[in-house]
Amino acid sequence: MINVVVVAPGMALRAGLSTLINSGEGLLVIGEATTITELDPFPAEADVVVLTEEAAARSELKQALPAGRPVAVLFLVSTELDKVRRMSGLAVRAWGALPVDASADELVASIRALHEGLLVGSAALMEPFFTSFLDTEDLEADALIEPLTERESEVLQLLAQGLANKQIAASLGISEHTVKFHVSAIFAKLGATSRTEAIRLGVRRGLIVL
Repeated sequence: MINVVVVAPGMALRAGLSTLINSGEGLLVIGEATTITELDPFPAEADVVVLTEEAAARSELKQALPAGRPVAVLFLVSTELDKVRRMSGLAVRAWGALPVDASADELVASIRALHEGLLVGSAALMEPFFTSFLDTEDLEADALIEPLTERESEVLQLLAQGLANKQIAASLGISEHTVKFHVSAIFAKLGATSRTEAIRLGVRRGLIVL
């Protein structure tokens, strides 16, 4: 049996959610509350908490959830995805997100998946998280092979200003040959094949001040 706690501000909403959840085989609503802070003490036998976005701030949820026995949390949200994003760092066994008007089948299936420790949610709600993850992966893949030296950073900055090698040499008081050497090193460290690409990658990595 999967024990579920429903947390929602409206009595009608709580009753409706409880009815939908109890309709699922092997699911049982063992408690209801208007806000997460009302669950004091938190039901020790609870496996999954289903709550709406208005029912708890992140700090309240973090304080209310049992530390010794992590539970799974299913957020029912409308369009405020930022609230779910802030919740994603909680020390819970699993979490997911569904629209507040999710069907009984979606609700029941999500609770069962969460109980197994899976990440669940509708495609529209979960896409921002995967996008964020992929952006992070891209930045990690973008990491410099080797940090730029102070002189290479100066040369890169001047490249971004559109200066030619001869102008860069005059600006830094070095030979044009030395500038070419630094430019080659910059290309290698950034993984660039042209000045334009080097500047683009430099801006992306915060190496160039525009």
